[in-house]
Amino acid sequence: MKPSFSILTVFALLLLPTAIPHDYSDALTKSILFFEGQRSGRLPKQQRMSWRGNSALNDGKNLHTDLVGGYYDAGDNIKFHFPMAFTATMLAWSSIDFRSYMSQNDLGHNLIALKWATDYLLKTVSQLPNRIFVQVGETKSDHNCWERPEDMDTPRTAFALDAPDPASDLAGEIAAALAAASIAFRQSRPKYSEVLLDKAIKTFQYADSYRGCYTDNPDVNKAVCPFYCSVNGYKDELLWGAAWLRRATGNDYYLEYLVSNRQAFGQDFNYLEFGWDNKYGGVNVLIAKEIFEKDVTALIAYKDAAEEMMCAFFPETSGPHMSYTPGGLLYKPGSSQLQNTAALSFLLLTYADYLSKSSQQLNCGNQQFHPDSLRRIVKRQVDYILGDNPMKLSYMVGYGDQYPRQIHHRGASIPSVKVHRNAFGCVQGWNIFASPNPDPNILVGAVIGGPDVDDSFIGKRTNASDTEPTTYINAPLVGVFAYFKSNPNFS
Repeated sequence: MKPSFSILTVFALLLLPTAIPHDYSDALTKSILFFEGQRSGRLPKQQRMSWRGNSALNDGKNLHTDLVGGYYDAGDNIKFHFPMAFTATMLAWSSIDFRSYMSQNDLGHNLIALKWATDYLLKTVSQLPNRIFVQVGETKSDHNCWERPEDMDTPRTAFALDAPDPASDLAGEIAAALAAASIAFRQSRPKYSEVLLDKAIKTFQYADSYRGCYTDNPDVNKAVCPFYCSVNGYKDELLWGAAWLRRATGNDYYLEYLVSNRQAFGQDFNYLEFGWDNKYGGVNVLIAKEIFEKDVTALIAYKDAAEEMMCAFFPETSGPHMSYTPGGLLYKPGSSQLQNTAALSFLLLTYADYLSKSSQQLNCGNQQFHPDSLRRIVKRQVDYILGDNPMKLSYMVGYGDQYPRQIHHRGASIPSVKVHRNAFGCVQGWNIFASPNPDPNILVGAVIGGPDVDDSFIGKRTNASDTEPTTYINAPLVGVFAYFKSNPNFS
């Protein structure tokens, strides 16, 4: 079937030069700064997001362990380890493949953001092979209160799984994060890199030994769902963890694992997806690098699937296609739209670099596309996020003059503990939540959920789907902004 005229028209808009010049260097710096606003635990003296204070200093106490630190995933005060690990993986991948596009200052801050995550993730797997920690905080009580993290008086219950209870998805993602981070830190912190890799190997062993989803456990399911249920299952995380360990170690064990389990683990399905719950698209692109560089033919099926995904971004090709809003934004059904845009843009740009460095083009049947064709799609996404969209609004907080002043974020919306030292209680917090006043604290660099399928946007903190930031939206955008910072005149 030929693509409709409307789809081709929207795609033609993607290829037009954007109307607004953007400061990608500023966007990169701010996208990394955002993570300081999401920190949990005792903040360092070098903390630049100065309106934040220490929080959750007794996390893990109910299980007699130290789970202080890490990141709050979004606008609440829960630490969900599954999306936190994915965030770390993407920060690491940005540091690895887009390192050459970053200044030393930006790279340094990105590695600091990454280490804040991996220091904590090491705690979550510190009791393997017997126990893995899943989450800190109770979602119901936390979501029933609108409190800044510094004031939290809701239960800080830590949840764990004990062997042989399965946690292949969670452990597989943590293994991927630690393995990727071991590569990112190999030059600057070689000893730390060794620790990360050793723990990544052991965490993957746990993931593969006790196969199943972490939310199969009723108690964990009650704590995690419906927010970060493993809807897509666990097999993609096993491949994801193995792929990163293959890249980190070069060990043929992981090569054989990837070859022998590809079909059994469903790699032929869902290859158009990538995000905190579904890693298939990322697995294919990551593994394709080894075919481009080393011609490892045993892995060619992964590269073929990566090519099919890339071809889906072009509506004139045959096969399945990605969707775009009338304004040109990559769109997938669901909430927090920009999480999909960010993750898919990262894969597009990464694959374009792999093609360029091997002097190849994208083959889509009888059609070929230069790597710059992929980059143009990504540039349209980046410029849309930064303000070149029908709403004429930047979806990055603190970038430009027009950006949302009310975001779904407890810390940003409540006066800082540095200014108002008395605690805001649960009920008083809801009064602030419903207030029409702008946020007193600017969560600089936060990329929020973004617009709907028709490019409309309701910019109120009461509309979480549109205005809530998450760590896993920002993390892949670090690499994307880095590329366009170094190539600001690309068109």
